Amino acid sequence: MSNLDRQAALSVCGGRGFVVAEPVRELLTPRHVQLGESTEVRRLLPNLGRRMVGAWAFVDHYGPDDIADKPGMQVPPHPHMGLQTVSWLHDGEVLHRDSLGSLRTVRPRELGLMTSGRAISHSEESPKPHARLLHGAQLWVALPDAHRNAEPHFQHHADLPAVTAPGLTATVILGELDGATSPGTTYTPIVGADLALTGGAEARLPLDPDFEYAVLSMSGEAEVDGVPVLPGSMLYLGCGRTELPLRAVSDAGLMLLGGEPFEEEIVMWWNFIGRTHEEIARARADWAAGARFGEVHGYDGGRLPAPELPPVALKPRGRVR
Repeated sequence: MSNLDRQAALSVCGGRGFVVAEPVRELLTPRHVQLGESTEVRRLLPNLGRRMVGAWAFVDHYGPDDIADKPGMQVPPHPHMGLQTVSWLHDGEVLHRDSLGSLRTVRPRELGLMTSGRAISHSEESPKPHARLLHGAQLWVALPDAHRNAEPHFQHHADLPAVTAPGLTATVILGELDGATSPGTTYTPIVGADLALTGGAEARLPLDPDFEYAVLSMSGEAEVDGVPVLPGSMLYLGCGRTELPLRAVSDAGLMLLGGEPFEEEIVMWWNFIGRTHEEIARARADWAAGARFGEVHGYDGGRLPAPELPPVALKPRGRVR
């Protein structure tokens, strides 16, 4: 999914400077961003004071929206560089097209994973006709330097492994959880899991103490390590945990995100992840010139123009706490 913010700011992310090296309970509130005509997203990452969780660098939560008489998601062709996009739905469908010729409808609890590598462009839209409800999350994973210029590719996985316990089903989206491993390609130690809890259930998820973690609430009422987490909010948990207590007040849907702290400092702007302001500027110029990112065929509309790029990059800040 695109970052449609026309006032997109440069962000310096990654490195150990923002990592909390011990268990914490830091509740993040979202920023509301309009995405097209009928979709508003709640942006949890990057967040003021919290830029990344492992390699997870961007998190949008949207819906559930009633789009029965609306166009739904309509994101024109736009570029990506240096990252993976993860599409995850609880309700509805999203039609993915990209400059490689991929054409795929992603449905609830199916993984749509696009690795941009050096350059790719894609569009996302609600199919015609489409389901009444649209509800999901769009996430980006930063690629490490060794792989950020790899050949772009798209993966779709309809069947994903799951970990179960009384009242809990944990579908593994990326990485590994309690011995279950996703087929999605990863480039850093990472985990993403969809947690479905029945009302009244209590469970403890095993965690890797070397990972930092966060939990995004998708629906229902639940407590994460004793903290109530409501839909559209995210609880940052820091590092050093071996397990995570969960309690469902009602039927609830959560997403667990984690990974080893991302060692490299990155520069993130609009739909690009690079290492320098100059690299980002070149990517913007290439998109404006119609070079490098390819062409998306079949979308009914024009390409998404790039916003103006700020002239000066931000300086890294922060330190390990």
